[in-house]
Amino acid sequence: MFCAFQGPPDIFRLYGHGRVVEPDQPEFADLAAHFPAFEAVRSVIVVEITRVQGSCGYGVPLFQYEGERTQLQAWAHTRGPDGLKAYRQEKNRKSIDGLPGLSE
Repeated sequence: MFCAFQGPPDIFRLYGHGRVVEPDQPEFADLAAHFPAFEAVRSVIVVEITRVQGSCGYGVPLFQYEGERTQLQAWAHTRGPDGLKAYRQEKNRKSIDGLPGLSE
């Protein structure tokens, strides 16, 4: 779901089926090339869209964008590639609901 927090009110929903592509998978490099490089990248989500729906967005509050936060990039740089891998193995193997998470 996408919400317009500035300008005319609008909500845009995309429906479909998604799959996770992790850095160790062959297609990851081609997919990741479409985005800025981030040291802390965990995966790319590929979604096959089956339905698109829009609605008014009258209930969406107005917010103003101030900029990107720098903490994640600094944290990832401090940990380094091996530290990030260890962190993901410890923290991201299961979701908060106990469902399977990232394999790395």
